[in-house]
Amino acid sequence: MNEETIHLDSVRFYWSKVADFKIYIPKLEIGRGEKVLLLGESGSGKTTLLSLICGFLSPISGDIFLNEQKLNDLKANKKDQFRSDNIGIIFQQFNLLPYANVIDNITLPLYFSKNRDSRVKNHREAALNLCRSLQLSESTIAMQANKLSVGQQQRVAVARALIGNPSLIIADEPTSSLDASTQKKFLDLMFRQIEEHKSTLLMVSHDSSISNYFDRTINIKDILVREN
Repeated sequence: MNEETIHLDSVRFYWSKVADFKIYIPKLEIGRGEKVLLLGESGSGKTTLLSLICGFLSPISGDIFLNEQKLNDLKANKKDQFRSDNIGIIFQQFNLLPYANVIDNITLPLYFSKNRDSRVKNHREAALNLCRSLQLSESTIAMQANKLSVGQQQRVAVARALIGNPSLIIADEPTSSLDASTQKKFLDLMFRQIEEHKSTLLMVSHDSSISNYFDRTINIKDILVREN
């Protein structure tokens, strides 16, 4: 596993209150620096799989490794810290702090991770550089997040995920609300930054038309088994 960012082996999970939702992932391997698209329809288990990889959920059985660290071996507080240090997350609804400005939203992960903070000499300058690279105008910098357009919020979410150079970026349907033209511009900007940061990317979507951006496309039906 020396060249893998993500490694899942014989992972089982079920929601105790949802009797018919039991999943099994025999194996999933994603290499360092690889950009992978995970395709699947709504309700297919994509978000559950991401939550397992991020450590928000714990498997009933099986092993999950991130950067060679076995998540199963970590207690809850250590798992939270490991996630903060190693994973930048772009949530489907962005989850920005609505009354905080753009810079404060972008730099937020640095206050939870000494590792990411140690890679940033100047918080504000690092955030500004990301804003420029993602084509966020100077006029947006002091704006509260709840005053931004959807496209601007997406770019802030990407900048927040990238700051401090985490090794893994997880993106949960970040383009679902965009039209084709805006989607292309957004993906071009996001991929340019991810390649510059040399991060591994796992992005989930139901849209196969964007697969040309990725090194590899996986259909969730090929890796995840729904069990009775």
